[in-house]
Amino acid sequence: MNRGQSFLLLLIGSVTVLTIFIISPFIEYVIASAILAYVLYPFHARLSRRFRTVLAGRVRESMSHRLGNMLSALFLILSSIVAVILPLAYISWVFVRDLTAIARGNTGIDVAAIETELAALTGEQIEVGEMLATAGQVLANTLFGGVGGIVTTAIRASVGLSLAVFLVYYTLLDGPAFIGWLRQTSPLPSNVTSDLVDRVDAMTRGVVIGHIVVALLQALVAGLGLWAAGIPNVVFWTFVMAVLALVPLVGAFFVWGPAAAYLVAIDEVAAGALLAVYGVLVIAMVDNYARPIVIDQQAHLNPAVILLGVFGGIYSVGFTGLFVGPIVIGVLAATLETFREDYDVI
Repeated sequence: MNRGQSFLLLLIGSVTVLTIFIISPFIEYVIASAILAYVLYPFHARLSRRFRTVLAGRVRESMSHRLGNMLSALFLILSSIVAVILPLAYISWVFVRDLTAIARGNTGIDVAAIETELAALTGEQIEVGEMLATAGQVLANTLFGGVGGIVTTAIRASVGLSLAVFLVYYTLLDGPAFIGWLRQTSPLPSNVTSDLVDRVDAMTRGVVIGHIVVALLQALVAGLGLWAAGIPNVVFWTFVMAVLALVPLVGAFFVWGPAAAYLVAIDEVAAGALLAVYGVLVIAMVDNYARPIVIDQQAHLNPAVILLGVFGGIYSVGFTGLFVGPIVIGVLAATLETFREDYDVI
């Protein structure tokens, strides 16, 4: 390596570090936009072809290709805002409201009844209200840097979401060209590069669709059951179940099971029994049947690894870490597997 190459590599490294430093305040939104664009791209590819077919013969072929891509990207972004971002913003607002109330000790739960039942069972007085308030404070500190940081987080989130919309648009338009550039720029042999890209794609699809989407679906179904049963702070507990549901079979049970017992403890026996039956017949079945159907069999990640990525991601980058953490670990696993197979490492 000559002096010119050494200087160029040093310059690339320095500019890369500087770039990461500049975008670090919004890194979670950059990653989130990349994930959303990744999920939307198959729909974009089909929709853009339809737009190009409609525009064929009316404008030049080169213009119809570009215009079709732009119309498709705009349509998908507007659809995502209506179907995903606005509902998510409302749910986030309700979650923050409930979390703040819980952190201040206003759980909405009949704590006295629970403490009485626990005292009768264990013979000891357990401060359930204090435990819930502490848990709410810990979660608020992890996600927002404390209750006082929620306003700052909301302002940064509004700017970040605006940035993410533009990033998704341009990623949909130029994402394939960027992947092609990465393939050409990669110093690895072409077959190794193709193998690595395919593995990362399969792993990302398996993590996002197979694990996280199923967990969110299960949490949503469980949340509807809690709402119908009259459990307070449903959005907060649904978020908790979304994380716990990443553990197959028993994850969401850690919320709806005690919720059913709580209803029985406050003499809502019918509601508690119905919630328990709903949990066994509906909530558990979502995990048992939906997960094997939608998981890509090429993505073999232990659920414990997924859960570790979720908690580590949330702690590191906030709410979007729910998606980012498992994907990062999945990409690491795909890279190690490619290295093992393509370079005959035992």
